[in-house]
Amino acid sequence: MQYPLQLSFKLLALAPQIYVRDASGQVRMYVKQKLMKLKEQVTVFADESQTQPLYYIAANKVIDWSAQYNFSTPDGTQIGAVRRKGMRSLWRAHYEIVRDGHVVFNLREENPLAKVGDALFGQIPVLGMLAGYVFHPKYLVTRPDGTPAVRATKQSALWEGKYAVDRLTELTPEEEGLSVLSLLMLLLLERRRG
Repeated sequence: MQYPLQLSFKLLALAPQIYVRDASGQVRMYVKQKLMKLKEQVTVFADESQTQPLYYIAANKVIDWSAQYNFSTPDGTQIGAVRRKGMRSLWRAHYEIVRDGHVVFNLREENPLAKVGDALFGQIPVLGMLAGYVFHPKYLVTRPDGTPAVRATKQSALWEGKYAVDRLTELTPEEEGLSVLSLLMLLLLERRRG
């Protein structure tokens, strides 16, 4: 994929949808979350025509406090998962990206004060609609040794969530896929914050 990737989604959409575009503006992935499911189910398609599924993301629990979201290909091959770290996620979003039972990356919110500021500013009548222009959360994917790998940064937008995703180090195609899928799931879970 050509970086930076651009992720965009409507904040007021009934069924959450995310477009992933590469640096040339080409749609690389289209993500659609199923509504009214007790367990989270997300399908990642090659484009918005939704004819070619690339990945499936499914929660392992009904209540997602510390759920794990498993990634699989259309043929059923498990490629990894992302799991939320329960109580730590109250203050700062914190997830672990796992493959074959081992943590390969950590995914954390860089500045939790941006989330708090966004929540407080968003409660102010009329001005709260502009919170998307003021606060810009950042999420960082790091290797277990702390080496930064990928960063997602919120961009200014009204009525829409926009993120720029930059690769900070060389990644294998498998690592790149796990990182992007984990960021997509994080944004679906955290989309109401900033």
